[in-house]
Amino acid sequence: MGGRGPKRELAEKIAGEITLSDDPGATLRKWRTDFDVSQTDLAAELEVSSSVISDYESGRRESPGIGVVGRLVEGLLAIDERRGGERIRQYGRVLSAGFDSDVVYDLREYATSIPLTTLYDDLEATEVAESGTDSVSGHTVIDSIEAITRLSSEEFFRLYGQSTNRVLVFTGVTRGESPLVALRVVNPTPNAVILHGIDEADLWDHAADLARIDGYSLAVTNAPLDEMLEYLVSLE
Repeated sequence: MGGRGPKRELAEKIAGEITLSDDPGATLRKWRTDFDVSQTDLAAELEVSSSVISDYESGRRESPGIGVVGRLVEGLLAIDERRGGERIRQYGRVLSAGFDSDVVYDLREYATSIPLTTLYDDLEATEVAESGTDSVSGHTVIDSIEAITRLSSEEFFRLYGQSTNRVLVFTGVTRGESPLVALRVVNPTPNAVILHGIDEADLWDHAADLARIDGYSLAVTNAPLDEMLEYLVSLE
């Protein structure tokens, strides 16, 4: 894993998290599933039996040392590279923007703008407040609780990447009040916001009015999180 760059930085982050975790097996499992790699595929990459990976993740086998962790991480990255390197690029964008991957799930710019109606349709999102935005040129997906509790107003602005002409997706939303109030301290606001994990009927009463006042399109979706992320990270 020689050389700097997204792959090296990501490898160090994953290895560090596993090594320092109170439950290394659970952390390994988190990263393996994030990379959409089965125990069988990872075991084949490392030329071990799948029971070895299972034993590490369940805690039946002694916590892996630095050398073993390094091999496990190399295996995950090698599999992703053969698949086109999408997860490496995804996490690379987040890390290069200065965020932790448990706060920002994905941050990217599109090669061409995407109609907002198309994005909403594909994400099974219902628009509850319109704006003058017809299309967006990027997206940022964040964990609403982690972002609100950990990010400063300056860091919130950096969520926009190269442009505010993007959709900012908050996951883990229950009513929508906290993320929308948090956006009020940021100037300018993004052109579109999606609140994930909530139905329109459960939305904070003042959410649509606040979006109209601040000038962005607001939508809600209850689509499965994994499916939503899989779609968003496929956009170019």
